[in-house]
Amino acid sequence: MDYFPSTSSFIILLSFPILFLVLAITLFSFIQSSKNVKQYSLPPGPRPWPLVGSLPTMLRNKPVYQWIHNLMKEMNTEIACIRLGNIHVIPVTCPNIACEFLKEQDDVFSSRPETISSYLASNGYLATVVSPFGDQWKKMKSVMATQVLSPTRHQWLHKKRVEEGDNLVRLVYKQCQESDQDGIVNLRFTSQHYCANVIRKLMFNKRYFGVGMENGGPGFEEEQHVDALFTILSHLFSFCVSDFLSFLTWLDLDGHEKVMKEKDKIIKKYHDPIIDDRIQQWKDGKKKDIEDLLDVLITLKDDNGNPLLSKDEIKAQVEDIILAAVDNPSNACEWAFAEMLNNPEILETAVEELDRVVGKQRLVQESDFAQLNYVKACAREAFRLHPVAPFNVPHVSMADTVVAKHFIPKGSYVILSRLGLGRNPKVWDEPLEFKPERHLKGTGNVVLAENGLRFISFSTGKRGCMAVTLGSSMTNMLFARLLHGFSWSLPSNESSIDLSTAKDSMALAKPLLAVAKPRLPAHLYPK
Repeated sequence: MDYFPSTSSFIILLSFPILFLVLAITLFSFIQSSKNVKQYSLPPGPRPWPLVGSLPTMLRNKPVYQWIHNLMKEMNTEIACIRLGNIHVIPVTCPNIACEFLKEQDDVFSSRPETISSYLASNGYLATVVSPFGDQWKKMKSVMATQVLSPTRHQWLHKKRVEEGDNLVRLVYKQCQESDQDGIVNLRFTSQHYCANVIRKLMFNKRYFGVGMENGGPGFEEEQHVDALFTILSHLFSFCVSDFLSFLTWLDLDGHEKVMKEKDKIIKKYHDPIIDDRIQQWKDGKKKDIEDLLDVLITLKDDNGNPLLSKDEIKAQVEDIILAAVDNPSNACEWAFAEMLNNPEILETAVEELDRVVGKQRLVQESDFAQLNYVKACAREAFRLHPVAPFNVPHVSMADTVVAKHFIPKGSYVILSRLGLGRNPKVWDEPLEFKPERHLKGTGNVVLAENGLRFISFSTGKRGCMAVTLGSSMTNMLFARLLHGFSWSLPSNESSIDLSTAKDSMALAKPLLAVAKPRLPAHLYPK
């Protein structure tokens, strides 16, 4: 009896050679693509040692950011490749190349390094900012974009931001009245605690964990909290040896893990009781009204009506948001005031604009910001010239690729230089001079963000700062309220502000002290 295969069997038999052909074509394309990519050379850089790369040189040349920038200057390059351990670190100082990374090839560079500091700060990569690319990051990014940092939510939180603007003016006004202070205000302390107050108010609906000081300033709890936040931020992606030689992690050679754990424990000491209690209140039905961002995170539901976020995810995201809010606006404000006190004509021009737009019969409000272009230009210039950190948070390449005609291997750390971009002489005229007017050319409404990456205030792309609106509002309110509410001058024993940078950060070497005097009618200062 003759055998004839069925139609289904025939189709299956026919599919095998077709599948083989598709696989062969795919494999050939992949091999050709790899060859095409690898025919390009790595960006220029120092010749690495076997296994350790340039780590020995790095350890001999601290601070690391200065070594990297000096190296690039010596090589006359705007993109380099420095191998640390088995990681290729790619620093960039050119806006066009930076845009290739974060705009044209944003999908390839949308992950983050896995380091001990980022792991601890994100509660095991449960939050957004420092978590590697993956489903957890996508989930938390969606929550942030749609539920926490949406325009509607920003408007909903307006009253709380105004309360903290009023508290800022009240605190400085009381310092002016304290006879033992002679009107001297520590602008670093004031700026950092204003930022911390704002984000605590938005998150927990409370300014202080304790009762604060008699003059309305922060107490021990808040000072400890802010110190822990800034210490954690200073250790994130800070060129720790074990981040590049993972087999040395257990030794904690730099002591980073110990410091991170100590400071994270302080953060949790203040955050966790509030979060645990609030979750229980909602569970017991004692809490029914959404009043702050913590309530928002707790009450989110999935498609089945169950809590969208676990307790650990909520705690991680709360810390993530607070860490992201405190340093950038406060650093810009302190540096801007330092530059303006050394250039009284710039300070006078900013105050004249405030008086023209706002007058002297009320305090400046968020609704005024659109018309305060010179004030915003001063803040923008501080972001450009005096960035909060030498580099942005690293981006990790998820595939081999080519950028600026250079081969960028999978797993490379791309670090855009805030210093190099903002002070690039090919982009900026007199790059080391504080000139706010440079930001007034060819534009209507001045904004603090810089999408062209000529400097970095708030980064761009998939990993860009989602809180640009909040960060801009905080910066503008801090800066405008201090300028509008008070006259500022140098302490009597100083002829100018020393603009030296600290050895271990981008902050001023010494906290900025200045004399403040009220310049508005007394009834405008909140009691």
